[in-house]
Amino acid sequence: MEKLVDLHLHSHCSDGLYAPAEVIRRAAEAGLVAAALADHDNVDGVDEAMQAGKVLGIEVLSAVELSVIWESFQDIHLLGYGIDHHHPGLRSALREFRAFRAGRNECIVERINQKLAAEGRAPIAFAEVQAHAEGSLGRPHIAKVLIERGYVRNHDEAFVRYLVPCNVPKRYFPIDEAIDLIHQAGGITSLAHPPYITEDRRQLKQLFDAFAAMGLDGIEAYSNRCTNADIDWYISEARRRDLIVTGGSDYHGVEGADIVIGGGRGNLRIPYRCVEDIRLAIAKRAGKEQS
Repeated sequence: MEKLVDLHLHSHCSDGLYAPAEVIRRAAEAGLVAAALADHDNVDGVDEAMQAGKVLGIEVLSAVELSVIWESFQDIHLLGYGIDHHHPGLRSALREFRAFRAGRNECIVERINQKLAAEGRAPIAFAEVQAHAEGSLGRPHIAKVLIERGYVRNHDEAFVRYLVPCNVPKRYFPIDEAIDLIHQAGGITSLAHPPYITEDRRQLKQLFDAFAAMGLDGIEAYSNRCTNADIDWYISEARRRDLIVTGGSDYHGVEGADIVIGGGRGNLRIPYRCVEDIRLAIAKRAGKEQS
């Protein structure tokens, strides 16, 4: 029987809806043998996820997903695997990032309240939003309050009517600094869901070359926006550059969404070899640093 994994899951420590232990419970329930909690710019849930993994008999990798930029490309996502999630430098950088993010979300709520006032509706309190977040506060937590108030019917409507029009630009790590940060914390990097960066394959090849030269270790070939043919193409591009292949559903637990743990939109079957490749890449990088 093929051993399957999901290496891109989110909890309420960033913008997911479930606690880390519940996310891992769902991964085990789905029959997976390994998983990774890769919260946005946050590692606060990793210990809880790993402990749940021990209890449930599922291997849990330490991970994080960083928001990065490069040239004209905004909000590229970089996954870090096998990190020391207690590394002082990593935790300090993430604390600074989250402090900025908290201020950003307060500004978004202020803008939403201006829009609500114009509609003759009562404002929402930032404390209501904070009550839904156990770590990094994200826009899905604001959406949840809008749903609870009855201002919108679902997550998608919250974004269309309020969160997108009232958005405040995010802060990003330069990708070369983000790659170095993950390496300093003992981990390896993988470019998350590349189809969301651009669908222009010529541009993607240029990005893969540029990022590999900066030290990128892998490409998330298995993602929720890929067909099976796309997955084959990304695997080929990774192997051509001596990069490892990773994969994950990018599951957030959003009600009504079509993303499922371990399956993406139904076509993902992510092999355990991805975990083995991550382990080998970590050992290889550690050996280079010691030599």
